[in-house]
Amino acid sequence: MSTDLTVENITTNTKLLNNQSSNDRLKFIINSLVDHMHAFARETRLTTEEWRIGLEFLTECGQMCDKDRQELDVLSGVLGLNAVVDGINHPKFENATETTMLGPFFKEDAPELTNGESIVSSAKQDVCLFLATVKDTKGNAIEGVKVDVWETDETGHYDCQYPDRQNSDMRGRLTSNQNGEVYFKCVKPVSYPIACDGPVGKLLRALNRHPYRPAHIHFRINDPKGKYNELITALYIHGDPYETSDSVLDVKTSLIVDPVKINDTDLAEKYHVNKDDWLIEYDFVLVTPEELQNALSSNANVS
Repeated sequence: MSTDLTVENITTNTKLLNNQSSNDRLKFIINSLVDHMHAFARETRLTTEEWRIGLEFLTECGQMCDKDRQELDVLSGVLGLNAVVDGINHPKFENATETTMLGPFFKEDAPELTNGESIVSSAKQDVCLFLATVKDTKGNAIEGVKVDVWETDETGHYDCQYPDRQNSDMRGRLTSNQNGEVYFKCVKPVSYPIACDGPVGKLLRALNRHPYRPAHIHFRINDPKGKYNELITALYIHGDPYETSDSVLDVKTSLIVDPVKINDTDLAEKYHVNKDDWLIEYDFVLVTPEELQNALSSNANVS
């Protein structure tokens, strides 16, 4: 390595030191990161004061991370990096459900429910009946998959955001029947702001960006037999004021749904709801590990 280091040769010399590792993937990732970081500093003519502010910002983000809050994940979300990583690892299929990020509010303690039950512990306004099917890319129903679902209450808060949380609420785990059907009662999703009382909130305000996420409901679908890939996704309510400006850039057109009033006596009686309750219908389509691998390989060959 040279001892006559300059702005021009520092990148090459940094990578020479990194290349002592025997982990080829680690070397590739870190050296690419070095390339881009050094190029960024050169391109922007980064000042010492700006660099210091950046380090302090990242330090603040780290200091706000604990088991209940991951500020660095929030930062990655508002900068679009979460969505990029998800898109790289889950390419779009014409005939399969698109993915989204898991998000920070998934919990493993969702109660096991049977089809038709409510994920809400007590009566709420804007009751919504959700009717779904789970199929493969050939249109065959998939029986026995586990469907985790979670959403906020009508105030825009997840159950785990309440300090006195005793039991899970606004979430549940159901199993698809022989027809691939999953159905449950919930509340019509509402929009809400991401946590903005920390450094990421300061950044959003400096950029004149709002912190809101459009109304949505989350799903994680798993096949215990392993024949299909796990699907993590969310469905977004059409017409939400933040539909085209999601603070974490996770909305996709194929995942936008249009709730309607049931207005059908027979349907209401069948599912034990009222005619003036809301209805959302959606067909989830899973891919096999082989289908996903083929798509990833195709994308890698193209790039």
